[in-house]
Amino acid sequence: MINLETPKKARALINQAYQAASEVLRPISRKYDRAEHEYPVELDMFAAVLDGLNSSGEGGAGAAGVRRNEKEKATGNRNGGNLATVLGTIEMCWGDVGLLLSMPRQGLGNAAIASVANDEQLKRFAKVWAAMAITEPGTGSDSANITTTATEDGDSYVLNGEKIFVTSGARADAVVVWATLDRSVGRAAIKSFVVEKGTPGFEVVRLEHKLGIRASDTAVLRLDNCRVPKENLLGSPEINTSKGFAGVMQTFDNTRPLVAAMAVGLARAALEETAKILAEAGVVVDYDRPAHHQHAAAAAYLELEADYEAAYLLTLESAWMADNRKPNSLQASMAKAKAGRSVVDITLKCVELIGTLGYTEEMLLEKWARDSKILDIFEGTQQIQQLIVARRLLGKTSAELK
Repeated sequence: MINLETPKKARALINQAYQAASEVLRPISRKYDRAEHEYPVELDMFAAVLDGLNSSGEGGAGAAGVRRNEKEKATGNRNGGNLATVLGTIEMCWGDVGLLLSMPRQGLGNAAIASVANDEQLKRFAKVWAAMAITEPGTGSDSANITTTATEDGDSYVLNGEKIFVTSGARADAVVVWATLDRSVGRAAIKSFVVEKGTPGFEVVRLEHKLGIRASDTAVLRLDNCRVPKENLLGSPEINTSKGFAGVMQTFDNTRPLVAAMAVGLARAALEETAKILAEAGVVVDYDRPAHHQHAAAAAYLELEADYEAAYLLTLESAWMADNRKPNSLQASMAKAKAGRSVVDITLKCVELIGTLGYTEEMLLEKWARDSKILDIFEGTQQIQQLIVARRLLGKTSAELK
């Protein structure tokens, strides 16, 4: 089995993230699972610490984005901010996924801004907490079929449409909204806009009640003749049909490794708790003996661990490639697909192995099983990831393979 050492430069960050997860997130995990829609005030001071980590240049423990610096010397291998962010996210989600998603200025919208904004926008939105709004009532996982429109009007764009399942949509200071400049052109016209709270025509319609990640709010948003300054469009305003959807889809190459990292952290939490309970029950997992010669529970646990290791390595690879200026779209989708499916399988199997204890609120295992499902859905469902991987491997376009 491949076993990669943690880079020395990331070890201090990992230790800090683990301590924070252990001392801050894990103790309040059940509290905010029960108190859905109540804002976790304990996170305010902690978020300021993460801001400092992210501004250090080596990445933090939140959703800091995957940014490629083309000016850097393109020789040798490096372990940079992208890998550090993924490693920190794994530790934080070992503590609690919903609470990480509730962290001010650590949202997926922030990851999009950090990844694709120009230097002026990076500075202007540095202290803004940004959610991300892509999904619509009629589009589901087909991001290319977005109907929210952005119409140019003088020095502004006027946005109209509805967005659903927006993580931190009510709490964040702003929302990165995907909209089309011209529906007749298709995918190439889809752009992302930073819409700040308080903008006339921007409304939070309701908050959803959810199966998992209850500490994080999930909102339905409406944009009704919402006027946004032109300088709030992320990236180029030009509609480049030859480039197609690639510009705005780069956001997913940036955020999918982070969601995969969330799944890896949650899976590790479930495996560690299950190993402890199995040991207390006298079930010994022996790594020097074949699985079929061991207790059935031990054999099942070994299979889950192997699944976890595969997801972990794919996740690290996708972040490492971004650090080293390599296209990572295929690897990002592979990591997201593998980690999303694995965390669901692992948490449900851990509940099964532990029995009645795993199904009650006496332990966090049942919560982790509920939390895990969203990690297989948002930022592109399992099925969408498999479709993207197939297109990449077979050299097919989206029109050729649907």
